[in-house]
Amino acid sequence: MIIDSLLDTDLYKFTMMQVLLHHFPGAQVEYVFKCRTEGVDLAPHLDDIRAGIADLCKLRFGDDELAYLRSLRFMKSDFVDFLGLFQFNQKYIRIERTPGAAPGMQISVRGPWLHTILYEIPVLAVVSEVYFRRTQPRPDLAEGRRRLQAKIELVRKVEPVLGFKVSDFGTRRRFSRAWHEEIIGKLKREMPEHFAGTSNVRLAMAHGVTPLGTMAHEYMQACQALGPRLRDSQVFAFDVWAKEYRGDLGIAIADTYGTDAFLRDFDMYFCKLFDGARHDSGDPFDWGERLIAHYRRNRVDPRTKTLIFSDQLSFPLAIEIARRFHGRALTSFGIGTNLTNDLGYEPLNIVIKMTECNGQPVAKVSDSPGKTVSKDPGYLAYLRQVFGLEKTDVD
Repeated sequence: MIIDSLLDTDLYKFTMMQVLLHHFPGAQVEYVFKCRTEGVDLAPHLDDIRAGIADLCKLRFGDDELAYLRSLRFMKSDFVDFLGLFQFNQKYIRIERTPGAAPGMQISVRGPWLHTILYEIPVLAVVSEVYFRRTQPRPDLAEGRRRLQAKIELVRKVEPVLGFKVSDFGTRRRFSRAWHEEIIGKLKREMPEHFAGTSNVRLAMAHGVTPLGTMAHEYMQACQALGPRLRDSQVFAFDVWAKEYRGDLGIAIADTYGTDAFLRDFDMYFCKLFDGARHDSGDPFDWGERLIAHYRRNRVDPRTKTLIFSDQLSFPLAIEIARRFHGRALTSFGIGTNLTNDLGYEPLNIVIKMTECNGQPVAKVSDSPGKTVSKDPGYLAYLRQVFGLEKTDVD
């Protein structure tokens, strides 16, 4: 089995799922898969991907896994009880060849949000591992270990005053489950003072490290359909989150509508309430400078707030960012593909994004061209108008 545990996913899937259970249990959604890597045809691997997802749908949470989730301070008893009943239902996911002359594969997920939210991460991990099993049947693990060791040596040379810490955010595009496990074990052994933890809940449990994560773009997008009106959807999302977690899990995602719109809505109340924000698109240095200035304008000391960077990071870039903002704000770094799929082969740039909620299109407008997500140009134009956004490329 490619996935052998329902905990083999990112923590923020569970933290968002708990919000759904308590606030939006009836929401219906649609997700769509996209491979952004040019020239890659996944159609020849379709049967193996289907088999991996069929295996995923046989899994249930074990008693030890539920006990672990129950031990996390922010997981509520009724939610863990719900997970004890949870199982993926294959009727909500479709995997098929792309129609027409162009080769390819398409995946769509459609159904109750509460019962489909957990599909994204393991499905992407299945696609990535199947692809590399078939295209690299004898992988150069020695090269992967050499590259990993070079990263560790680089981090060890970082000046201690920075307090530099990195986290693993690489489940969805990893080379394989076994390689991911090896990486976590090595980071914990060889640079424990610099390793903050992992977004992967199973690996956090297995290795005794901290599970990390709060919210993702899909939560903010869904609130476009679930909130009182579109213009207030970002504020609504933050308010509901605060109502659920009462000050815990206080890292806000900052780029669902771009940084300008985020800063307009992230007022003094949210500046003081939330512990910080996460960067996931656009120039990280410009974003950090703007966040620090924004905190100061709102009479909040930025040195008490955490800026988390997670957009296509490499270790040298993370270190450079840490040096820029040292003494001006707290920083943390989530490194994904560059950590879990760096063996000398080109990783797949694959995503599964929400495109609809309760029958209404939803969209993400990124600070990076090419990362905007929408299936409805008319809705995207309306959203841009409502939030006063400049036009960017559509993904």
